[in-house]
Amino acid sequence: MARGHALIRAGGQPLSTPAPAAPPPLLDGIRVLDLTNVLAGPFAGYQLALHGADVLKVEMPGAGDLARQLGADRQLSEDLLGASFLAQNAGKRSLTLNLKEEKGREALLRAVRESDVLLENFRPGVMDRLGVGREVLMRENPRLVYCAVSGFGQTGPLRARPAYDQIVQGLSGMMSVTGTPEVSPLRAGFPVADTLGGMAAAFAVAAALVRRERTGSGAYLDVSMLEAALTAMGWVTSNYLITGRPPRPMGNENFTAAPSGTFRTADGFLNIAANRQQQFATLCRLIGRAELLADERFAHPADRKAHRDELRAEIEKGLAERTAGEWEEILADAGVPAARVLSVPDALGLEQLAERDFVRTLPFPDGRERDLRVLGSPFRVDGEPAAATAPPPLLGQHTEQVLAELGYTPEEIDAMKERGAI
Repeated sequence: MARGHALIRAGGQPLSTPAPAAPPPLLDGIRVLDLTNVLAGPFAGYQLALHGADVLKVEMPGAGDLARQLGADRQLSEDLLGASFLAQNAGKRSLTLNLKEEKGREALLRAVRESDVLLENFRPGVMDRLGVGREVLMRENPRLVYCAVSGFGQTGPLRARPAYDQIVQGLSGMMSVTGTPEVSPLRAGFPVADTLGGMAAAFAVAAALVRRERTGSGAYLDVSMLEAALTAMGWVTSNYLITGRPPRPMGNENFTAAPSGTFRTADGFLNIAANRQQQFATLCRLIGRAELLADERFAHPADRKAHRDELRAEIEKGLAERTAGEWEEILADAGVPAARVLSVPDALGLEQLAERDFVRTLPFPDGRERDLRVLGSPFRVDGEPAAATAPPPLLGQHTEQVLAELGYTPEEIDAMKERGAI
């Protein structure tokens, strides 16, 4: 048949061409053992789950991930469904194993033989002390991608120190460049170091899986939250490394350009990044301050940076004539990067996110009458959003199911319960 000709049913009626099957998720068929707690590790596991990996969350019987007890809703935390846990564990299955008990360790080793990835964020050395360290696990499965997430890495003088997000924010220099000279050092308003560590871990795992596909070899990945934080600081660190000039806190200003920062309008704040000369000229014209272009204080980009405070005052005189929302539309439509400063609820309510189906609603894990809203993946695949299709698991919800998949009989599972192994 010639290409492009429609199929014809007997009697002359055209047959409909079957729609092509949707491609599988990026990580379809990949099994991940997620032994992590709280945020950095669970965030990495969640990113993998969003793209189709079967993520088995391995938790301690009776307690589980500490994040089950964290969050703004006290009742949820008491029910081991803390908001902090719900946010990063949708789509995973919960398997409880007591790794201090022999049968629990044996079950983990059996699971490792059937898995592709293991994530853990214990302090360096803990897995070895439990008898299930890197060498043991990779001997069981040489194709295993073992990813260890820690505050400072598996080597070095700080390796054994406890690390939480705020500790890393401080040690990385993040806090020293956040805020104004009057209030710095200042912690970022969200656990940015944890999140960056988790994203780095997810990227490392994906890259290691690509290499394994080519070579058949597993990998040992050592992810440092401190190094992830410094990497993400980009220009702040590179400007010091290259020029020797230490960065300083500048509040909402952009040290690379002016006018670039947060400005007052008639009813609120507006971020403007007029970093190019043409953008600056357009901004001045639209706010009715074209005379600023002839002011020698603002003639050159370097001059504008040197006189950023005076420039801000002049620009805000023009911005006072309209609301932040009005200026956002006017400036952005003219090619000047500008947007309102929103609250978190307002940001999550943006039509842009609704159009892209970024926030998903799931049923609550225990069936209670309330919606559970979680975030999807920050990137689309073939134009389609990736999001969790199942709610976060109850503690141990899938233990018997997973053990059965690993070949355990009902009698063996009952014996493990009696021994406190699961």
